[in-house]
Amino acid sequence: MRHRESTILVPGGTRADPPIESVERRRLGSRVASAVRVKLLGIGPEEAEFARRGFPEADPVKQQWLERAGKTFVSGYRVALASDPGPVLDAALEQHERDVRGFAYEGAAMGLALRDAISPLHHSRFRRFVDDHDEHVYMIHVGMGWALARLRRDVRRPLTRLDPLLGWLAVDGVGFHTGYFEPNRFFATTQPAAPTPIGYAARVFDQGLGRSLWFFAGADVERVAAHVRAFPPGRRDDLWSGIGLAATYAGGCSRDELSRLQDLAGASVGHLAQGAVFAAGARRRARNVVAPNEVACSVLAGMTVDEAAELAESSVPSVVAAVPGEPIYETWRARIRSRFASAAR
Repeated sequence: MRHRESTILVPGGTRADPPIESVERRRLGSRVASAVRVKLLGIGPEEAEFARRGFPEADPVKQQWLERAGKTFVSGYRVALASDPGPVLDAALEQHERDVRGFAYEGAAMGLALRDAISPLHHSRFRRFVDDHDEHVYMIHVGMGWALARLRRDVRRPLTRLDPLLGWLAVDGVGFHTGYFEPNRFFATTQPAAPTPIGYAARVFDQGLGRSLWFFAGADVERVAAHVRAFPPGRRDDLWSGIGLAATYAGGCSRDELSRLQDLAGASVGHLAQGAVFAAGARRRARNVVAPNEVACSVLAGMTVDEAAELAESSVPSVVAAVPGEPIYETWRARIRSRFASAAR
């Protein structure tokens, strides 16, 4: 039974507000609990710096650009450790500039999902956040993946409780988190580690891993391609999908560099374009499209962000239209790639 302390019965059958001391004790308890969560689970903003992550030095402008995205993610994560879904959390996330605001929502989703996982009583914070912010639904599901990776959870069971299509983005988030925090296993070796999940989830993991490679390589297209070549051929398409997503969503490159990236993708150019389309869909849905997104989308997908977002939305398959035996998420990706099949050939 839920304990109620909103009012107190007084003589005569009337009700009065609870004592001020009681309210203050509850507020103090909440503040203490928030401070403890941030202390125990918090990630400091310095964790997004290349030197701290062990990433190679990069072009200073690009490095600052990518570190800013990471620090915005950390900011969203930390505020969600201290605040439940609602006006306080929303105000803190919306204060970030439009080009990085999606990263703040992604970080907040990680924080709320992590709190749900360790809370003995309340398990609906993440769901409330999804319901309240449909415009950021893509990044929020990716943030769930960060929480799963931090908890080292098998992704198969959580997938059954998430949206059958967008839930796969949590696996992408696991891949990004793993590559971002354990880069030596994948990028500083001639024999990259195998994906953590199995089955089709391994492919989505590699898409997220490709996104993290964009950060590790400092948006240097030659470095990016060199690292991809170290992976077995069967994994490269999905890595390029993640690279296209990061190059378009996070940005960091000029038009000429993006053209070179397209050349370097070779036969995987359709996967690169598919990633760019995903990024366009996420950006437009969240109403945070900025100039670098338009440039990347025009080069990698040959269309405007609006056109690419329309392609992403029109390619979403219904459950009945999904290919038998194939995850609906892969049907979605394949439909988008089919638009670029001639370019790939």
